Amino acid sequence: MRLTPVLPILLAALAVSACSQKTVPPGDPGVCYHVVPQKDGTLKYNKLVMAKSLEVCAANLEAMRIKFLTMGGNQQDLLGAYQSNFLFLQKEGILTSTSLEGPRYVALVRTGDGRLAIPGAMPQQ
Repeated sequence: MRLTPVLPILLAALAVSACSQKTVPPGDPGVCYHVVPQKDGTLKYNKLVMAKSLEVCAANLEAMRIKFLTMGGNQQDLLGAYQSNFLFLQKEGILTSTSLEGPRYVALVRTGDGRLAIPGAMPQQ
């Protein structure tokens, strides 16, 4: 029985992906950052507020996003960071991940009127 060349290629790909560099945010306790991607591919971390929780940081980032939009901005999505987690503010809600390239998990969802809520907090119809 002959092994196909797919298995060695798959193992090599897994080894490379395991060693690939992950972009992780700062882990400063309580500091909420607005993160801005730069043209050279780096990230600039702007301290926004001191926050007691990820939800408070997300709410402050959302308030900043809305303020920018009311001032004529057009950027719907926003990137933030809080205690070693990236926050991705999107139209569906706020997602979080421990790295920029890693899987994203739902932190807050948007209600029917656009407000943010903890998943499962809204009554089901």
